[in-house]
Amino acid sequence: MGDQQQKIDALRAAMTNIQERDPDAPVPDFLVVDTSVPAVTEDGEPDSSPEAPHTAPADPGSAASSAATLGSAATADSTEMAEDAGGDESAEDSRGAGDDQGPEDEEDSASGAHSELSPAEQYEKARAVVLRRLTGSPKSRHQLAVALQEKEFSAEIITRVLDRMEEVHLVNDSEFAQTWVKGRHELKNLGKSALRRELREKGITDAVAAEALEQITPEDEGDAARELVQRKLQGKNVPTGPSPEERAERDKITRRLVSMLARRGHAPGVAFQIVREEIDDHSNA
Repeated sequence: MGDQQQKIDALRAAMTNIQERDPDAPVPDFLVVDTSVPAVTEDGEPDSSPEAPHTAPADPGSAASSAATLGSAATADSTEMAEDAGGDESAEDSRGAGDDQGPEDEEDSASGAHSELSPAEQYEKARAVVLRRLTGSPKSRHQLAVALQEKEFSAEIITRVLDRMEEVHLVNDSEFAQTWVKGRHELKNLGKSALRRELREKGITDAVAAEALEQITPEDEGDAARELVQRKLQGKNVPTGPSPEERAERDKITRRLVSMLARRGHAPGVAFQIVREEIDDHSNA
């Protein structure tokens, strides 16, 4: 066993000398020691103590360089982690109350801070707001101007953008009024008075509104009012007897229907006449 141990020690010493002279030099195969074979002590028993792995002598310059590299990496990592944390927090804050907003609302909500933009950039941003608003449904010039004012665009930018939109026929108050009157009259059975009031709220001038309302004739208004009353009377039991209780109930129904027509923009006199005629027809049916 002593000879075997001496040979092993000699081989290890030779390998160490070679690596110290030239760490990159290849080690001959006959000098490679199988470290899986346990070392043998002088008494012939296997050495159970763990053997420290062989390392080349440390170069002070290399160690300092490695320490500096590790320090820089640690600093970079900590900085990156801090930026990531801050970014996540900012993203979370920006989502906050805007989670339930659609794409359009979320984009439009970014108002203010236009002074940091050039006039050209302000113009393009205002133009984008207008185009998004026009995507859903037609809008009057006044409606779009109010929307831009709420986004804190300057009066000059608002005028420039809306003038351009009128030039390319994307904004036209006359066409808007015509479409609005036709749709609201057909779908809601509104009379001229209610339609004129709605157009005024949209910023439509009285002259443009009057022109749009010409498409509704007195017969159209009467038919719309009559359709409303018939719809309300459908399935309703209207008393027809001469007793005071039945007359009071019939008068009550009449007043309610006349008030309903007045709220829809129909003249009170015409509304009362139509209600009485429809109640009589309903009672005799």
